[in-house]
This record gives sequence, C-alpha cells and structure tokens, in this order.
Amino acid sequence: MKYGRPMIYDPERALSDAMHVFWRLGYEATSLTELLKAMGLSKSSFYQGFGGKKELFLLCLDRYAKELCGVLQAELAVSRTGLEFIEKVLLTSAGEARRRGARYGCLLMNTASEFGQSDPEIAAHLSADFAALRRLLASAVLRGQQDGSVTGDGDAESLAKFLLSSLGGIKTMVKAGAGEAEVKAIVGCVARALR
Repeated sequence: MKYGRPMIYDPERALSDAMHVFWRLGYEATSLTELLKAMGLSKSSFYQGFGGKKELFLLCLDRYAKELCGVLQAELAVSRTGLEFIEKVLLTSAGEARRRGARYGCLLMNTASEFGQSDPEIAAHLSADFAALRRLLASAVLRGQQDGSVTGDGDAESLAKFLLSSLGGIKTMVKAGAGEAEVKAIVGCVARALR
C-alpha cells in the first residue's frame, strides 16, 4: 500500500509522455529531469507512482508493444489478404522516411540495439514483446498462405522471423536517413520473396 498525498495527475497520460521521451532519446540518454518535465510530475509523485526510471521504462516498453500490436491486429482484421497487411506494415516506415527532422524508429528495436542482452530484466521484456509481434506476423503469414497471397517457401514461424528482421532493418535504415523510394524498393523485395 502506498501512502502520501493522493495522485492529482493522469497516470496513463504521464506514462505515454514518458514513453515518447524514451522513444526519442533512448534509456541511457534520458535524464530524470527530462522525465519529470515531460510527465509534469514532482520527484515524490514520480517515485510514488512509478518506482524509478527503470521500472517506468519497463512499463513504457510493454505499453509500446501492446499499443503497436493492437494497431496491427486492427489493421490485419480489415486487410483483404495476408500479403496486403504485411506490405502495409513494412511501408509504414516509408511514411517516416518522408518526415523531415528526427526519425525515432521503433522503441523495441532501439532498445534491443541499446542494451542487447546486457540487462537481463530488459532483455526478458523485449523477448516477450518481440514474441507478441512475431506471433502477429505469423498469423498474417498463415492468412496469406490460406488466401494464396503468400506462396513463398517456409513455415509461418520462420517467415514471421524473416519479416521481423526485415522490419528491424528497414526501421534502422530510415532512422539513419534512408528515403521513401529506398524503403519502397526494399519492401518490394520482401514482398516478392513471399510470393
């Protein structure tokens, strides 16, 4: 049980604001001062509500993955074919490539690059979050195999891993400055490998 003054802020909004700071800067480069400013919290409210920087970061990672999978599930539900969905997912990076200024990439992939396996707790969260994304991609591949839009060699799980690694590569290239035409060309290659 937590004691002290009652919360006078929206925890969900504060979590969302923190997630965007971590997404933009990464874990190590994000200071407590930046988090407090973005979240609109005092130190005492921060520690009372979220425990600490690492605990908050883990909540943000899981929230990001849950939101991402939710958006993708909804998109899969309205896509005509499995391949159409897969192409849409990969082409979302083309939209980011059109954007001027900072490109943030994917919080999960950024975190994997920042930490690798150096922090077991963060690695465990990443593993679970990537597994959820991989399962979603595998269900899209299965759907594509059933509707005939995906005919490439391989089982759904292996193809989902291929798609996840392709998505990670595309996101990294966009973050490094790749343009929209480059992204579309890469997505075309991936789609052809599935046909």
